[in-house]
Amino acid sequence: MSHSKPIDTAVALNYDGKNAPKVSAKGEDELARKIIEVAEEHGIPLYHDEKLARTLSRLELGTEIPEHLYLTIAEIIAFAYQLRNKVPEGFTPPSQDDPS
Repeated sequence: MSHSKPIDTAVALNYDGKNAPKVSAKGEDELARKIIEVAEEHGIPLYHDEKLARTLSRLELGTEIPEHLYLTIAEIIAFAYQLRNKVPEGFTPPSQDDPS
């Protein structure tokens, strides 16, 4: 049984901070590489997960992510916010003096 080369897949999400994230770009092979290149040029954090990318790539452009992926995507968005030293609008981090 021969194994074909894995397909490079990239999916970009747009998150406005209020609604569920939406698929804003997706592609395979050369288009995937271009999506990644543009993200890197604009300092957009990348998250590498082939299985998640394949799942998200099945969605139509402009489609909100399905509810069963909310937690996974929320963790990725939180990580991206931390990388950029940002906090979501309306979020007040707990005080460093607060023992809870």
